[in-house]
Amino acid sequence: MSTPSSSSSIWVLSNIKLQFFARIRRFLQSKATRKRFDPSDRFDAAKSRGEHNKKAENIGTEQVMQKTEEEEEEEVSAIMLQRTVKMLHFGSWEEKEVAAKEIEKLAKEDVNVRKLITELGVVPVLVSMAASPVASRRRAALTALVHLADGTYTNKALIVEAGILCKLPKNIDLVDESTRSKLAELLLSLSSLANTQFPLASLDFLPLLRHIFETDTCFDTKQSCLSALYNLSTVLENASPMVSSGVVPILLEASSLKEISEKALATLGNLSVTLMGKKAIENSTMVPETFIDILSWEDKPKCQELSVYILMILAHQSSLQRKKMAEAGIVPVLLEVVLLGSTLAQKRAMKLLQWFKDERQTKMGPHSGPQTPRFAMGSPVNQREAKEGKKMMKSLVKQSLHRNMEIITHRANAAGESSKLKSLIISTSSKSLPY
Repeated sequence: MSTPSSSSSIWVLSNIKLQFFARIRRFLQSKATRKRFDPSDRFDAAKSRGEHNKKAENIGTEQVMQKTEEEEEEEVSAIMLQRTVKMLHFGSWEEKEVAAKEIEKLAKEDVNVRKLITELGVVPVLVSMAASPVASRRRAALTALVHLADGTYTNKALIVEAGILCKLPKNIDLVDESTRSKLAELLLSLSSLANTQFPLASLDFLPLLRHIFETDTCFDTKQSCLSALYNLSTVLENASPMVSSGVVPILLEASSLKEISEKALATLGNLSVTLMGKKAIENSTMVPETFIDILSWEDKPKCQELSVYILMILAHQSSLQRKKMAEAGIVPVLLEVVLLGSTLAQKRAMKLLQWFKDERQTKMGPHSGPQTPRFAMGSPVNQREAKEGKKMMKSLVKQSLHRNMEIITHRANAAGESSKLKSLIISTSSKSLPY
């Protein structure tokens, strides 16, 4: 006589099999529905009359033969899928690995095929395989999940719901480079859920993502990690766990590399609008020098725009940061961006220069220099001194611009354009260039 526990396990297994074959039957029925003859493919009666009858019959025969071949291919595909899914559910571990590789091939075909495969309940099995200690088995499962998640938020949500984030390896040093690459691809795909109705409940995988970026030498893998971090940074609530996991230093290092700088700067820009993110960036020894260096990348206009944007956020209402930027030589570089940068970079650089000009004028007020007697507003003496003060300020601005232009032309190594640019600066008023 069988025990209650064994009877229960047999019942559960039977129930799983029944559900599986029910899904297979629905899948085959959906295939059969596609096979029905489409009324739009019938020949128009008027066109089939007279001398075109024979030609129409030949064309009709060719179409019927073509439909027959397509139906045969669909039947073979359906049978293959049925065997593959059955092997994945009920086969040995070796058979499961073979089935995972076959699912990867089938998932590459079409989004609808990926959705049908997922409806057959393959995701939980693949997720359990992704936690396998066997490298080949784990890699096959991760690759299949990457392709199943491609282009469908529903599949991504099902993968997260199956617990993939809890089954990721804790020690990345024991994972080979190929598996690290697949992990980065999968995390990139799942990170796109951050701004959807299926948000990620936990960011416990952030240390793993950071470790993959730091240890992997493959450029594509690093790019995948940065893109995943960018997706996560678009949600303000994620800033705190991201900063706590130590991503700011690696983002600053990545921003100094032209090949991957843009995505790193975009992520830092998202983090900088939060109090915790801004503070983490300000406290780095690489700031502001790293961002100032990026301003000179004339071949990377997007990086210039992002860099000056971050500098604006850091300098806003912070005299300490503006002082650090001035000491690092930001003013001549900003003037260069105003002259040679993109439209957006020019606007941002002009705004930042205006802040430096306003701050300098405040310092040059009644707190410094020789003090003169005060006269009533509108008096001849006051008007005369005001005009002389304006002339003196214009002269100082022109002298400063001349010096900065010499630096710019020397750096750009464009001696032939020097006179043209100087004449442009001389003819420009102090209102056009704030500093």
